Amino acid sequence: MIRSQIAALSAPLTFALAGAAAAEAPRVVTDIAPVHALVAQLMKGVGEPELLVPATVSEHGFALRPSQAAALQEAQLVVTVGAGLTPWLDEPLSTLASAAQPVVLTDVAGTVLLPARTVAIFGPSGGDGHDHGHDHGHDHGHGAGRPEGAIDPHAWLDPANGQVWATALAEALGALDPANAAIYRQNAAEAVADIAAAEAEATAALAPLAGRPYVVFHDAFQYFEAHFGLAPIGAIAGGDATDPGPQHLAELREAIVASGAVCVFAEPQMNPALIETVREGSGARVGMIDPLGAEAASYPDLLRAIARDMAACLRD
Repeated sequence: MIRSQIAALSAPLTFALAGAAAAEAPRVVTDIAPVHALVAQLMKGVGEPELLVPATVSEHGFALRPSQAAALQEAQLVVTVGAGLTPWLDEPLSTLASAAQPVVLTDVAGTVLLPARTVAIFGPSGGDGHDHGHDHGHDHGHGAGRPEGAIDPHAWLDPANGQVWATALAEALGALDPANAAIYRQNAAEAVADIAAAEAEATAALAPLAGRPYVVFHDAFQYFEAHFGLAPIGAIAGGDATDPGPQHLAELREAIVASGAVCVFAEPQMNPALIETVREGSGARVGMIDPLGAEAASYPDLLRAIARDMAACLRD
């Protein structure tokens, strides 16, 4: 009887303490799903960050819901990729989240940064896509948002950056929440190891296919391609996902046929209608790769999924 009374009295106290612990977790907001996945791995055992842009829609144009605006107002830490990935977010960050500590990942020391490609036909050997004066260096209806000298913002697709960011974010979280600093550092160490394992798996899957030509839907994969030595010949849309012009589509279709491109990759966030237009007259297969990882359980799983899906389409 006494034990049951004690249990009955202690249960509300247990729930109250659990609620207090949850309330003490830092209020963290992230911009896109891969960043959210990385921060969530670091905050495991402490709390859960808030995601602004769902992984099922493109980050290149999005309208905040009232609940997301409220999350920004309450945030203590806001983690964004930066480098012009989400220019629509600049004003809400300055007005709604002015009291929050910002972490701009492309500003983190040690981050690998690549210049934005100013053309969307890269050349038959998977060249760098920058305009060095060659005839293919024209912008046919897209890329106006990527001026010469701009940084390619899709930097999360280099696993080396994920490792650098995990360590830096653990320090930022620990400074905000010293009581849990050891947890963040331990989670970061595990994240770095997990990313290394995913990188090794991706290398094993992609190394035999490094010279196989292909086309992506929008120019989001330069970091992944550079890291793993892949050979894209072009993109349907530029890095900011603006609609391509008809001349570009015609030139890309010719390049696909001329290069013998193996695959044209669609993306789940993008309209696939243009895929058939550019692959007409070629034997290129259609694959699907997701730069935001809508189906990925973690940041390392995003890297694994892209490598797996690319390899499946590029193999004979």
